[in-house]
Amino acid sequence: MRLGIVIPCYNEEEVLAETTQRVEALLKEMIEKGEIADNSFVCFVDDGSRDRTWEIIENLSNQNPHFKGIKLSRNFGHQNALIAGLMQLKDSADALISMDADLQDDIMVVRQFVEKYKDGYDVVYGVREDRSKDSTFKRATAEFFYKFQSFMGIESVSNHADYRLLSQKALNALAEFKEINLFIRGVVPLIGFRSCSVYYSRGERFAGESKYPLKKMILFALDGIASFSIVPLRIITLIGFIIFLFSLLIIFWVLIEKYLLGSTIQGWSSVIISIYFMGGIQLMSMGIIGEYVGRIFQQSKNRPRYIIDKEI
Repeated sequence: MRLGIVIPCYNEEEVLAETTQRVEALLKEMIEKGEIADNSFVCFVDDGSRDRTWEIIENLSNQNPHFKGIKLSRNFGHQNALIAGLMQLKDSADALISMDADLQDDIMVVRQFVEKYKDGYDVVYGVREDRSKDSTFKRATAEFFYKFQSFMGIESVSNHADYRLLSQKALNALAEFKEINLFIRGVVPLIGFRSCSVYYSRGERFAGESKYPLKKMILFALDGIASFSIVPLRIITLIGFIIFLFSLLIIFWVLIEKYLLGSTIQGWSSVIISIYFMGGIQLMSMGIIGEYVGRIFQQSKNRPRYIIDKEI
């Protein structure tokens, strides 16, 4: 089989040399043992880096025929860079493996991916066996993220990021999804086909800084929810119905106080509280609806998810 490995990069000059060395050694060994074809390759996708990342990729490609490079015209984001590599190369290999450049994912798992592919699996997920090396905050937020996704009705694989194998058949199916904000972790399970998981221990980042700080993680989670679930809209409806029932009870109580007990409600506290409460609910509801309307607006423009500057 001809295997391709797709690695998105953004300002990765500090780690790229080590990543290249490790991946090249693994690729060479697998070719020598006949596990993959001699024309298998690794492709780095430069997502508009501002350092020497593309220069390193160019030099590497000129020196070694097993390495390719794709340079995007600007920074389109990790998910778009990943989909760019997968879509550009889907017809160039029997299967493509996507992984990050930071060496946190165990590259030796590639062998298990290939074995599962040969066993007839079209989708193989790399799943973290434990998160012991993550900080307490990182573990807690990750656990909450996966549970919240499940609550929202989003089908996803827990503790799975973007380390996976996709066969050519699965890649062609993925190409049918035309969303602008493509949430790959949620889309891949929708493809179907025969799939399985391979478990591994995730290491620490070799060098450089994480490209997913808290702000980006929150935005990433919002993209996933808005792309796959209408539960937030249903929650708004439920809240509105509950408030409506509560207001009927208040009206009933006011009528009893006024006409049966002969007293009137004094004070402005209840009025002020109700105004702020209803105002907060309305603003929150408008914000949630706005998230969905904004995505409809983006989709309606039908702009490209990425633009390629160079391909080597």
